[in-house]
Parts: sequence; structure tokens; C-alpha cells
Amino acid sequence: EEFLLAMGDTVTIPFLKNCFENQKPLGNMLKPIMNKFRNYMIVGGMPQAVAEYVATDDFDRTDEVKRDILELYRSDIAKHANGSTMKVMQIFDEIPSALSRHERKFRLSALERGAKYRDYEDAFFWLADAMIVNHCYNTREPNLGLRMNRDRVTLKCYMADTGLLISHSFDENGIVNEEIYKKILFDKLEVNLGMLTENVVAQMLVAGGHKLYFYANASRQDADLRMEIDFLIAKSTVSSRLNISPIEVKSG
Repeated sequence: EEFLLAMGDTVTIPFLKNCFENQKPLGNMLKPIMNKFRNYMIVGGMPQAVAEYVATDDFDRTDEVKRDILELYRSDIAKHANGSTMKVMQIFDEIPSALSRHERKFRLSALERGAKYRDYEDAFFWLADAMIVNHCYNTREPNLGLRMNRDRVTLKCYMADTGLLISHSFDENGIVNEEIYKKILFDKLEVNLGMLTENVVAQMLVAGGHKLYFYANASRQDADLRMEIDFLIAKSTVSSRLNISPIEVKSG
């Protein structure tokens, strides 16, 4: 909503709200609104990045601003992650690779052979406390008491801003070129669009006040139990049934 207001668009949000409240389809407005949503994913919500995009309508210049922000993050890690600087930096740099995998789960083995969660726990906490990332924990039971059943060593690590994730991910040449941005905008980037969509949903759930949980059961004994659910959220008030909402994210 804030992004659209910054773009001078005061029509889309009231239209969406009306459709949502009256359970009406978007019809022929779906495609242009999805384009606006992808535009938001690309630019992100960092005020400096949004201001640059509004002023220039230039993805390259906006990307430069986002890279400056990422460098500020690195500088803050070096200055303030007392005693955990190297581990925090390792996790931060591994986020795009972890999210690009099918299951999105963070593998400590990618950082160090034989790594244990307890050795990196403070580093994960630092990144979340600095609001650079959003952590999503596996719950052993997809039922009431998600936190009680949390498996704290199995987690996904999402960037708090999806626009920054794009700049953090596609950095082979030091800058995300216009072609990549256009592929994302027009839904032509098949390989990584799923991770970007899942990241922005995580970002939206956190903004809505939800703690992030997912459910994964890789049972070898019972195929019926084998499943993976991207997000689980609990209702604010408990009733006799249907207290947990499962959310499956699709980029299409």
C-alpha cells in the first residue's frame, strides 16, 4: 500500500479492498495489478530505494541504492556483531543459496562441515534482532501450540525486504542488470521466482503480526504422512476447530 501511494496510485488499494470484502474476482484487472505487485517485489520497500525509483523509473539506479544498503548491513555486522561477526556474515551471504533450494531450509553444513546450531544460534538471533531477516521455524505438529512444538534447529531464513533479496541474489557482475529485472517483472524468470514469491509472503505475514512456522515431514515409513507446508499461521482466538491455516505459496 505504501509503495503504491509513493507511486501516486490511490486507486488500486481501495479497488482490491472492495473485491476482497465482497469476494469478487479481479477479472481483467488481475494482470495489471500483478504487474504492480511484481514491481513492488523488485524495488522493495526500503525508503531510499523507493524514492530513487519514483524519481528516475530506472531499475539500474534503484539497484545501486539497494546495494549501498546491503553494504551498510555488512558494515553494521562488522561493527556490532560482537564476537559473531564471521558467523553472521556467513549466514547473511548464504541466504540466497538456501532460498534457491526446493525446500528453502537453511543448511548449516553449507557454512562449515559438522556445524552445530548451538554454535551459530547467536548469529541467527543477531540478524533477526537487527530486522535484516525473518526466521521461519519448523513445527513438529501442525496444530495448536506451534511455538511449543518448534524445532529451533530446522529453519528457513528469509530476507526482511524482498527487493534487497533480489540485489543480494543476482550479483555476479556487481549489479542486477535491467534484463533480469524485466524477466522477473514479466514472470519469465522460471528458476528463482518461487523463492522471491515465498520471501515476499513471509515479509507480508510478519508485517501482519504473525510468527513464521512451516511444517515438513519426510517420513520414510508412511507416504501419507510425507508432506511440506510453506507456512502455518494460528487464529488470534481459539475455537473448537480449524485453528491453524496452512498457506501454500505458488509463484504463478
